[in-house]
Parts: sequence; structure tokens; C-alpha cells
Amino acid sequence: MIQNRSAGKKSMGIIEQIQDFRGAKVTVMGLGLHGGGVASAKFFASVGAEVTVTDLRDRATLEPAIRQLEGLPLAYELGTHREHDFSGADIVIKNPAVRADSPYLKLARRVETDISIFLRYSRSPLIAVTGSKGKSSVASAIWYTLNGGGNKALLGGNITVSPLDFLDATSAEVPVVLELSSWQLGDLRGRRLLKPKVAVLTAIYPDHLNYYGTMEAYVADKRVIYEGQEASDWTVCCADQEWGRSFASETRGSVLWYSERDLAASAGSGARGGWLEAESPGEPPSGYGRFDASSPRELLVPSAVAVQGLHQKKNLLAAAVALRAYGISSSEISSKLKVFPGVPHRLERVAEIDGITWFNDSAATIPDAAIAAIRSFASPVVLIAGGSDKLSDFAAFAASCKELKALVLLAGSGTDRMLPLLDANRVAYRGPFNSMGAAVRSAAASAAIGDVVLLSPGCASFGMFLHEFERGDAFKREVCELGRL
Repeated sequence: MIQNRSAGKKSMGIIEQIQDFRGAKVTVMGLGLHGGGVASAKFFASVGAEVTVTDLRDRATLEPAIRQLEGLPLAYELGTHREHDFSGADIVIKNPAVRADSPYLKLARRVETDISIFLRYSRSPLIAVTGSKGKSSVASAIWYTLNGGGNKALLGGNITVSPLDFLDATSAEVPVVLELSSWQLGDLRGRRLLKPKVAVLTAIYPDHLNYYGTMEAYVADKRVIYEGQEASDWTVCCADQEWGRSFASETRGSVLWYSERDLAASAGSGARGGWLEAESPGEPPSGYGRFDASSPRELLVPSAVAVQGLHQKKNLLAAAVALRAYGISSSEISSKLKVFPGVPHRLERVAEIDGITWFNDSAATIPDAAIAAIRSFASPVVLIAGGSDKLSDFAAFAASCKELKALVLLAGSGTDRMLPLLDANRVAYRGPFNSMGAAVRSAAASAAIGDVVLLSPGCASFGMFLHEFERGDAFKREVCELGRL
């Protein structure tokens, strides 16, 4: 028998073993408020690098992030960027929101991100999720099902948790679920670091066109999710869109589908994966799957779930198909997804006040997401919408607003482009308002017992708010204030 010489000694964590960056000059470009910059600064300080943090925003704006870094040996350059912080650095850690063609990045010898560093050292099997909308819900539902009952899983990425925060917890027995934005994926192009065992692509809609210019450029970054997959890996695609069929034709992974309708009709004879089906007309659908042509269908998503809306049921189905690909039983999947509570800022139930139910869907930053949210309710809807512009097409959104009981608008450049379309569709509205408080009070005045008040902006949040999460939190605070009156 071989004696374990390390018995009684604490094994070294992954970070303790990393010597690659000791003494290196590292510039973190973009501290931000979503965790990636903070996690990068902490990581490189812990491995012995000389770290400079630079951000165009001022200290007051970044104070919540800076407080998390107290006591660490960091240099700050805030409110500006200096060229020598980039040309003199061994490594620049790029925030995903920084454009790849930034002149400062062109000065850098080596550019990395918190995701690329994590992938270099992680010991965990990976499930990766991207798409235009639904990716946070899908990633969270996968994690929720994998985590618990004595099992452990880790969740990070675009969901505002940097995976560098849990690098030491990775192991072959602990799966990691990463939600990845198009920007994060674009930063990984050609690096051969991203090799998910399961890759999930949710539905694709026009988004970030103010950044990308064309849908083709935007979707090209989404394609990076399966760039490093092999035949033994799985790629989960939406059969209801041409984009999903395009992804399936390209990936080297084995394809599984998910669809709102029969798979044979949407993906072809012999297609494997999941679909939504109601037992009788007018009933909410369940999610079923078939992963072998000779096997009976499996129940993956019960008809009654905790989250609201058909699009959320479809998100659960995508998660379920990914979980089956990973080897989880359909019985465990259906029992967990039945009680999955959803994700903050995604059709999040906030309160019921005087018979009016309030929902926070602040993460709906494109018109398609707002339309899906409106159609998730049988009750009359008072909608709070509007905000800053992403060069979205508001034509379908304006038409869908005819279904509303009332429309309340937040001010912003996107709202300005929306107004002529609302007028053309003869949609009445209140506002635009320059504060969430005024919008909430106006919505309350428009609602009656049995109604739903829904914040689903269809626009970005910048200008009035730092990000969509701050917008959603502001909505929840104002609703709570109403409850106290």
C-alpha cells in the first residue's frame, strides 16, 4: 500500500500554486460594478503581481467596488486612462464592455480577461450558456438542479459573479456553469480555452447593434461558444429559429434541440432533445424529451412551475435538455425545475399591494423580451417601459402595446425613438418620467384590483441608472414604498 505522505497537511489551493504572475505588472482595465474587475484585482494581487486598476469613471461612482478591495496593495488611476499603464504592463485584463479596437488595448503586449484566466486554471467540467435573452435563467436553472442534495456546482460569468472568485473550489467533481455574453465570447475567439462539455445557445434576437453594427457580427461572437467542442461534447440549439439551425450545422459537438413544438416538425425526423406540449387545448404545456429514437418520451418540465410565462417555460426546457446531456435523470430534473424560483430582475414577482401584483423584469433590455413579458399574463397589464437606445427596432413593441391597459414611460434616447411609433399605433402613454418614483406612482394610479404592473423596459438603462440591476432595485424600492403608504 502506498503511504499518503501529505496526510495531516492542508493541500494547497489552486491559487496558492500559481507562480506565473509573480512580480508581473498587471493593469486591470475597467473596474466596473459587476464583479469582474474586482475579482481580477483580487486574484492578481493574491498571486504576487503589481496591480494597477484604471477606469474612466470616478471614485465616487466606483466606491462600491473599491470598498471590496480595501487593504490590497493596488494602484488606482480613475477618471482617465494613461498610455504607460498599458504599454508598460506585462498583461492587461480587459473588461468585456471595453471595445476590442480600443487604442489603449493596442498598446498592450498581452490582453486577457477574468474568464480567460479562469479557463486556464479551472479543474472543473464546464457547461456554458449564451444567447440574446434567457441565458441567465437557463444557466441559473442548470446550476439550481446540479447544486444541492449533497452535490455541488458553481455558477458565474455574465451573471455578475466572476469565476475567478471560486477558482479554488473547482475540481473534476464540481461542474461549473458559465453564462457568457457575446462580448465575453468575442474575447475568447481563437484562444482554444473554452471547451464546454455542454454548450447551450438560447434564442437570438437583435441586440447590441449600437456596438456591433450588424446581426452577423453580433452572432459571430455567439458562435465562439462551440468553437472548441469535440464530437464527444453536446451543443443544445433552439429549433424554432434559423440561427439555431445554423449553429447546429457548424458545431463539432453532438446536437440536441429544444422547441416550442414537435421536434420532427421543427428539427426534422430523428431529432433528439425536448419540446413543449399541452395535454389539452388551453392547458399550460409540459416539457418532454426524447434522447433515443427507440425510447419513450420523458417528462422534463412539469406543466406547473414557479416561474411566469411561456418564454420562461422554454428556458426551463433548454436547461433540462442540457442537464440530460450532462447525465442527470429526467425525474431529478423535473422535480428540481418545478420549484426553480427564477432569477432577480427576470419576471421577478415583487409584491401584491391592494390587489395589484408588481413584477420586475428590468433585465428585458430589448423589445422582444418586453413583448414576451407582456404576453406572459392573462390579467390586464400596466407596463413601465423605455430607457436608453441600443438601436433596436421598436415597431413590433409599439404594436404590442395596444394590448396594454396602460403604458408608463421612463425617459431616455430609446424612448425618444419609440414615441413616433406609439403615436402611429394610437397608443396612449404617461410620461416620459425622469425618475423611477414618478413612473411607479403613475403606474399605481393607472392600475386596479386584479391588474399586473410590469417593469419590462425593452431598452438599456444607461443615463438614468448605472445598469439594469440598479434600475430593477430602484423599482423594487419604490414599490415597497407604495406598500407602506
